[in-house]
Amino acid sequence: MEELATAAGITVRTLRFYRERGLIPPPRREGRIAWYDEHHLARLRTIAALLERGHTLNGIADLTSAFESGRNVREVLALGSPTEEEPVRLTPEELADHFAGEVTPENLAAALDLGYLVTDGEEIIHISRRLLDVSAALVREGIPLAEVLKAGARVREHADALAELFTDLLRAHAAEDDVWRLRPLAKNVVEAELSLALDRHLRSENG
Repeated sequence: MEELATAAGITVRTLRFYRERGLIPPPRREGRIAWYDEHHLARLRTIAALLERGHTLNGIADLTSAFESGRNVREVLALGSPTEEEPVRLTPEELADHFAGEVTPENLAAALDLGYLVTDGEEIIHISRRLLDVSAALVREGIPLAEVLKAGARVREHADALAELFTDLLRAHAAEDDVWRLRPLAKNVVEAELSLALDRHLRSENG
C-alpha cells in the first residue's frame, strides 16, 4: 500500500479513504498479503486527473459505482438499442498499444468526460470501434491525442445540434413508428454535406 501511494503521489491515508469509498478495486490477496498492480495505479492517476478537471469525489464514486455495478453496461454507455456503433472491450495495455505514448491521465480523463471510454472492472470499454480506429489512425499520422479529443468534443456539439434538428423534423412530419426507419436518411444528408464541406475547405486552402 505504501509503494502504491508513493507511485500515485498520495498519502496512505488518502489511499485507504479511496478504498473505503470504493474508488479503487480491492487488492489481490495471497494469505495475509495484499497485492496492488498497474491497474490500481492507473485508476488512482485517473482519479487525480478527474479531480484536477473539477470533478468531485462523490461524482467519481457515482461513476465508478455505475461502471462496476451489476447493471447493464450498455445503460451506462447510453446505447439503448443496437446501432451501427460497436463498443470495444480493451485492457489498459491494449488501449496503450492503440495510442503509444499518448495515454496520459489528462487524455484519459478527457476521453472519460466525452463518454468515449468507461471502465468495467479491470477492462476499459470504448463506445465505438469506428471512433477508436479513426482516433488511433490520426495519432499515428502525428496528430496529438489531446488535439484529437478536443476536436471530438467540438464535433459532439455540432452532431448533437444536427441530431436534434433531424429528430424534430422527423417527429413533426412522420409517424413515430417510422422515425427509426427514416434515421439512415438523416445520416446520409449529414455525411453528404460534410463531404461537400471538406471539399470546399480543402480546395480553398490549396487555392
